[in-house]
Order: sequence, then structure tokens, then C-alpha cells
Amino acid sequence: MLTPIIIAITVGISILAFRNEKLFDRLQLNPYLVHHRNQLHRIVTHGFLHADWIHLLVNMIVLFSFGTAVENRLDILESKGMIGNSTLHFLILYFIGMMISTVSTIRKYKDNYNYNAIGASGAVSAVVFAFIFFSPTNTLLFMGFIPIPAIIFGVLYLIYSQYMRRKSGGNVNHDAHFIGAVFGFIYPILLEPSLVRYFISQIF
Repeated sequence: MLTPIIIAITVGISILAFRNEKLFDRLQLNPYLVHHRNQLHRIVTHGFLHADWIHLLVNMIVLFSFGTAVENRLDILESKGMIGNSTLHFLILYFIGMMISTVSTIRKYKDNYNYNAIGASGAVSAVVFAFIFFSPTNTLLFMGFIPIPAIIFGVLYLIYSQYMRRKSGGNVNHDAHFIGAVFGFIYPILLEPSLVRYFISQIF
């Protein structure tokens, strides 16, 4: 299982960065430095940083809850011969989700030296929406206490993220949430287009 390993590494680096301001500055996503000075490592390293303990714990709890389920589903698909190496595909889902979720942010803030972003939210959103693709009728808790089908949760999440993207402002990178979520949902289809039929059958 990769999920616990990713969590352990993320927690370790986040804790180190809590105590080391230079390390934090070196790893966070700064669109200006990425675009103008080719510091491309920040596209990945920012996903191992978090603002505080609450930010870290929320992301890691969500990742553990959904990541293990997605890994299990990919393992089943591999055992059926529908996809290749499930471990590799989970890594692609997580890290491409992390990287692709920065594209809009970099484009929007590439000339703003003072803008920075951190957190694994883009990658975690990709994992959550891969779960929604595989289990659209499973019950999730909207706003933490309202049980609704996962697919309805996903639609509401995307609507909210899109609204907040347009509204802008605040410390939450809603662009990363939205883009990571969309990538996570379509990634299984990119792996095996016939899974669209599986998704539809799960709903109906």
C-alpha cells in the first residue's frame, strides 16, 4: 500500500518545514519563481508542505480514507487484466494530480512574487474523485454530517470550488481543488475507456 508511505513522507517533511523557515521557503509553490527562474521542483514539493497541524491532519485523514480504497480498486482492475501496474497508476494519479492542479495557479500568479501556495489538496482531490468514479453511490458526508451519494457530493464540491475560483480571495487554492478533482475523475477513463460503462452501471 502506497497511501501510508505517502502520508508518512508528507507528515515528516511538513513537520521539518514547520521548524525550518528556509526549508519551507525552498519547497513552497511560488509561481513567479517557477515561471521566471525555472524552479520546477516546487510544482511537486509544495504538496509535502502544510500551513499548520489542522491543515496537515485534514489532508492526511482524507487521503488515508480514500487512498486505500482507490488502491484496492486499482489492484482489482490489475488482477482482471484491465490495467497495468496498479502501484504505478496510483503514483501517477497522485503526483500528476498534484502537478496539474498547479497549472492555473502558475498562469494566474506568474508575475506576483509574493504569492505562495502549499498543501496536498490538489493531489488529495484527485484521489477523492477517483473514488467517486469507482463508487458513485457510496455515502459521503456533505459538510461533515449530511449523508449523500458520492456522485452528488462530487457535483456539489465542483460547483462550490468553481464558485470560489471566480470569487477569488482567501487563503484556499480552489483552482487546485477543482482541477485536481476533475483529473482524478477522468483518470480511470484514460486508463481504460470501457470503465465508463462500469460507472454508468453503478449509478443505475
